[in-house]
This record gives sequence, structure tokens and C-alpha cells, in this order.
Amino acid sequence: MSEAAAGPPEPREQIAGLTFALLLVDPDLRIREVNPAAENIIGRSSRKLLGRKLLDVLVFAESRIVERIVAQEDAQLVARGLAIQIDDRAVLANLTVSPMPLRPGWRVVTLSDGGQGERMGEEERPSALRGPAVLAHEIKNPLSAIRGAAQLIARKLDEGDRSLTGLITDEVDRIAQLIDRMQRLGREQPEPVAPLNLHAAVHRACDTVTAASTVPVPIREEFDPSLPPVMGNEGALVQVLINLISNARDACQNEDNPEIVLRTRFVSGLVMNVFRLGRPVKLPIEVQVSDNGPGVDPALRDHIFEPFVSSKKNGQGLGLALVHKLVRDMDGRISHERDEAGGWTHFRIHLPMAK
Repeated sequence: MSEAAAGPPEPREQIAGLTFALLLVDPDLRIREVNPAAENIIGRSSRKLLGRKLLDVLVFAESRIVERIVAQEDAQLVARGLAIQIDDRAVLANLTVSPMPLRPGWRVVTLSDGGQGERMGEEERPSALRGPAVLAHEIKNPLSAIRGAAQLIARKLDEGDRSLTGLITDEVDRIAQLIDRMQRLGREQPEPVAPLNLHAAVHRACDTVTAASTVPVPIREEFDPSLPPVMGNEGALVQVLINLISNARDACQNEDNPEIVLRTRFVSGLVMNVFRLGRPVKLPIEVQVSDNGPGVDPALRDHIFEPFVSSKKNGQGLGLALVHKLVRDMDGRISHERDEAGGWTHFRIHLPMAK
């Protein structure tokens, strides 16, 4: 090993190794330096960012943030969960703006994914659902007895009277399906993971949803064919995608020109801290399910992955909670964003790359 290689990395090398976006801005708020993570998060190369006004690249939804950046050049700013518009994308990010005491007016700006590390308390959700899962197991036994009794009664009734017993069996089946979902949510042991082809899972989910749809909705694919295999459970990933694509279909099918867009891409700068494992997990593979429907009720957007929360009239509120659990069990993360300007709803899944 050479003497140069044995020494500490240069400052520029250290900045390049950061997993969060770092931008250096001058007193006129023009971008003077960016690291590779900033290029990935913003979606532009350094050549296209250097010299641009920071507030032209990052459009903040909250005016007070803009006012503080413009008016208080010597004050430090820390904000979490900010809504930021980057080109045609609405993202949720954590922001810091730090002044440089020896260089008045110059500031260092950092951005990180607002969903990094999963929100505190999410890891407790499985344990919170273990009680209902145990209760669900106990309920299934009498349900089976009720269904069997209804079928026996039906044999002794006239044809015209069997509709009531049919109603009983149908409702028992519906409740049993609900209980199955509750049990899956409370399951502690995740499904085993292995390398798999993401696009094969997406196509399998699309075929399933299309075959079951009475009202067809156009699905546009924008895939990166060069993506490497992801680490996940194929059955669980297909189920996640079926739920998301089905929800997208239901959300936009009444629009004049309904459309679903499925995108995949490689995002090298995204890192998530999986606290339950005590280690950081890189999640560079992204699959996005978007629809041009009206979107989720704003009052529910911060809670859509919680059990028993639903914006559907007859929704049970377990579909997205199960999606969240299955993605998390694969060491992945899922996020939801609404682009009001463009009229699109985006669900993004980030998964680890197979080793």
C-alpha cells in the first residue's frame, strides 16, 4: 500500500462518500459545489446544477423556510419532513442549512430522504398486532362451525330460502379473509429472501391485476432494463405490487383518461437505517407505481400505512398496512407522495440489491 493510499482521504473524497446530499451555496444562493448523493437525489448532474440558484432547484412548499434561507444568512436551519418540489417530483426531505463563520454568506445545505430510518414507533407495530392476531386465530374456529352449520341447514331448506344461508356463508368467508390479513400483519417471522428479477415480479403482478379487472386501465411501463437482481421474497413482492397496482386502478378508473405508470430505476444515493438490525442497508433499486386519480384524502396521507386506515368507502384498512410489513420484512421501505401540480399519486418502493 502506498503512503498516499495509507493516509486519510482528502476532504473532497470524504464529501463524495456521504450518503446524504450536500450542496455549497454562495452569498447569492448560487450552487457552487455538489456531491454525488446530491446529483442522485435531485436527479441532475453537477454540470447542470453548478451556478443555478438554490431556490430555483429546490422549491419549498412552506414560505417560512424560504424567508429564513433568504433573510437569515448567518442562522442555522434544521427542518424535518419538508415538502420540496424538484422539477416534476414532490419529495419529503430533511433539510439543514449551516453558515460558514469564516466565509460570511456562504452556507452548506444538506438534504436527506424524509422517510429514512422509518418513523420512530413503526418497529413496534408488529408487537401491537400480536394480540389481535392471537384473537383472530381463536375466532376462526367458531367461524368454521357457523359456516358448516349454515351449509347443513341449506340442505334442508327450499331453493327460495337458501339465499339467507348463502348470505351467512359469504359473510363468514369475508370475515375469514379479514382475519387472514390480520394474522399476516402480526406474524413475527419474515418470509425468506433470495435474489430475484424485479421486472419478472412486476409483470406477474400486472398480469394478475389485468386478468381480474372488469374495467381495464392502461398501464405504461418505464423500466431500466439494466437493473441487477434485488434481494427479496418473490411471493411477498408480487403481493405488494398487486395491492399497489389494484389500488392505483381503483383510484383512477373513473378519470376521463385513466392511466397507471410503472417505473424502475437505480438510485445509488439512497440509504436507509434499519434500526431493528442495527446496521444501515443501501436501497438503490426503486420501483414506482403512479396513477392519475384524485389521490388519498389529505387528512389520511400521514397514516395510510397504519392498520384500519382506509380512504375507500368499504375499505378494511389492512391492504397498505400489509404492504408496509412485507416491504419492511425484505429490508425495504415504501413511501407515498402526492404531486398536486401534475395530478399524480406516487408509491415508491426501495429495495436492496442482491449481493
